[in-house]
Amino acid sequence: MGKASKLSKLQHAVIEDIFGGESDEQAVLDKHGVGRSLFNKWLADAQFARQFEEQIASAYRQSEIILARYAPLAAAKLVQLTESENQETARKACLDIIERQNRRQNTEDRRQKIEDGEESAEEPEGLPELSEETASRLLAILAEETK
Repeated sequence: MGKASKLSKLQHAVIEDIFGGESDEQAVLDKHGVGRSLFNKWLADAQFARQFEEQIASAYRQSEIILARYAPLAAAKLVQLTESENQETARKACLDIIERQNRRQNTEDRRQKIEDGEESAEEPEGLPELSEETASRLLAILAEETK
C-alpha cells in the first residue's frame, strides 16, 4: 500500500471518469493509459479504495433519490393500469400493487418487532409470500364482493 495521504491527479481523473462518464471501467483505464495490474494495486491502497467506495455509495444514493422522486408517478401509472381494457395488464397491475403492499407491510412489521425487541435484525427464515395464483384468487373474490 502507498504511504501517500493524497491521491494523484491520475487517480482522481480515473475515478472521475469511471463514475462521471459514459465509458465502462476498461475504456477509462485505456483512455488514461492505466493497466489492469496498476489499477488493481490502486484498489489495494486504502486511500484509493476508500475514495472509490465513497463514489459507489454516492452513486447508489443518487439512484435512490431518483427512484424516490419518481415513485409517486410510477404508483399512479400502476393504478391507472388496473383500469386497462386488457385484462392481463389489469391483472398484473393488481398483483404488483398487492405484492408491493405486502412487502411494505412485512418490512414495517419486521422493523417494529426489531424495535420492540421481539425479533433480531437477522434475516427471518421463510417469510410467506403470496403466489400469483393466490393473489389472482383474492382479486377475483374482491371483485365479486364489489359487484
